[in-house]
Amino acid sequence: MTMPFTESTLVKDIVNAQPKTSDVFKRYRIDFCCGGNIPLSKAAADLSIEMDPLMADLNEIYVNEQNDTDDMTVWTNSSSDDIIKHISEHYHAPLLEELAQLSPYVTKVMKVHGDGHPELLKVYELWYEFKKEMIEHTEKEETVVFPLLKKLDNPDVENRQEIVDYITELEKEHDHVGEILRQLREVTSDYELPLDACGTYTLVYRRIEALEGQTFMHVHLENNILFPRYI
Repeated sequence: MTMPFTESTLVKDIVNAQPKTSDVFKRYRIDFCCGGNIPLSKAAADLSIEMDPLMADLNEIYVNEQNDTDDMTVWTNSSSDDIIKHISEHYHAPLLEELAQLSPYVTKVMKVHGDGHPELLKVYELWYEFKKEMIEHTEKEETVVFPLLKKLDNPDVENRQEIVDYITELEKEHDHVGEILRQLREVTSDYELPLDACGTYTLVYRRIEALEGQTFMHVHLENNILFPRYI
């Protein structure tokens, strides 16, 4: 079975065609959202990644998910209204819930284990910076930008440039959030748990890592599917 992409395919286009390849890119630390507009070969070369095992892993995802069409219409063929609704329901709402639920555990782990693991103080600081940024970001999208985007389908809309400027601002915020997540992954050594990690410690690392994946998909859907329709 031949994959529908090659080494010269843009990273973002691979994820568009097969969303679950994002798991492979995350494992290899290849940025498929903010930095996904480059060929796969260049992304691999920039990180000194060997192409053969990378292509084998991507092919495995493609073969396993060949019959899985989950969310494919949302990624490629749906109207902007449907994509916005999907983002709100499947990314914004769960994100805000997880930010609220996980924060007490992040605080607890830092207080209980911080003396023995000083990196947890940095995790705590980065987490609350991430939380603040994402709450403000999602509120801006829901109350200001998404309603404005829906107006852009009207060719006579008067404030088109203002709306485009909002999109540019959101993309910069995405870059900042991506940097926070990069620092979280670095300070936790790829979320590697120490030998004395308790259940709460484990829960915090696993859930932050899972939220990282969801955030990357959220940003990818906006940066590479929704926003280009208006710029």
